[in-house]
Amino acid sequence: MQSGWRVGSLFNIPFFIDRSWFLVVVLIAFVYGSDPAWQEQVGTTAAWGVGLLFALLLFGSVLLHELGHSLIAQRQGIQVNSITLFLFGGVAAIDKESKTPGQAFQVAIAGPLVSLFLFLALTAVSQLPSLPEFGQIVILNVARTNLVLALFNLIPGLPLDGGQVLKSAVWKATGSRSTGIRWAARTGQILGWTAIGLGVLAYLSSQRFELLWIALIGWFAVRNASTYSRVTDLQDAIASLKAADATVREFRVLNADMTLRQFADEQVLQNPGQAPIYFAASDGRYRGLVSAEDLRTVERSEWETRTLHSIAHPLLEIPHVQEDTPLNEVISQLEESEVSRLTVLTPADAVAGTVDRGDIVRALAKKMNFRISEAIIQRIKEEGSYPAGLQLAAIAKGAE
Repeated sequence: MQSGWRVGSLFNIPFFIDRSWFLVVVLIAFVYGSDPAWQEQVGTTAAWGVGLLFALLLFGSVLLHELGHSLIAQRQGIQVNSITLFLFGGVAAIDKESKTPGQAFQVAIAGPLVSLFLFLALTAVSQLPSLPEFGQIVILNVARTNLVLALFNLIPGLPLDGGQVLKSAVWKATGSRSTGIRWAARTGQILGWTAIGLGVLAYLSSQRFELLWIALIGWFAVRNASTYSRVTDLQDAIASLKAADATVREFRVLNADMTLRQFADEQVLQNPGQAPIYFAASDGRYRGLVSAEDLRTVERSEWETRTLHSIAHPLLEIPHVQEDTPLNEVISQLEESEVSRLTVLTPADAVAGTVDRGDIVRALAKKMNFRISEAIIQRIKEEGSYPAGLQLAAIAKGAE
């Protein structure tokens, strides 16, 4: 779910403001409003207004920076879900990554190029003789901020644009997107820890509170670079697995010639509160999927004569995948079909088993040597959703 407040849209891309962004507005307005030079030049009230104006122009600059990334992504057929502004800038939420390192480079470099263009354009505007002095200063400051934004984002470490550029370069050189991400993420972590150390040392030596922002930015970089690494590990695990790796045989095979009355008495009533998975079979062949819900579609007067065969849903007509289906496709089909589980079929279209979200999480945990309790697996199965914070459907798209 998208957090923050929606403030508009452009090119079918909705814009959001995170709560943390308002802290930036307050800080910028405070810096200008409390500056004696500004108060003397334009007055106390106007000085606060200048600060707010600068903050809004900065808002527009960051928005255009992210829009640069987004429009190039859209040209590559990638859906852009939103652009969100927050404490440290902005982020464009795209549906999936570019298919080639060249395309990834184009998306990454677009933002800094927009900021560089804004620097040049606003610098030129600030020189117009018709502008009042304070207007020239504000616009020139916004221009310089865009230059800083462009140069800062070109630092070669994730999550910055420069890290994306480095990722695309390593991807091109090695042929592996995962290797590119790991190089860029590791560089981002190193740079982030360096910023944390320098920020803390600078604060201790000067006691200037604003220097702690360097450490805070470093912490943000370390945290996000680590997230990139974890997501890449998860995508690699997904890419290495098939449906068969997550398939379980938690179902019962019943005689397709069993009457509905027998089915109700011997299975449904004997398992109150449970929902076993049933498949009907006869003559050595699976006839389809049946469930207790199917009984409600038949009059009770017909239960003595009708058989499971009459209510079985043919295997090829229910949500299903083959054993060799890549796991990322299984994850996507579960979401697109909006079902709790899929039937897994053998090459001969017999039932190999079933797979649900809990089975997928268990298979991934085993592949990554990550311990997860069976209680959590069962909760995922019962709720039919992944744990909060595990956006597996979105992560799986990156494994395609």
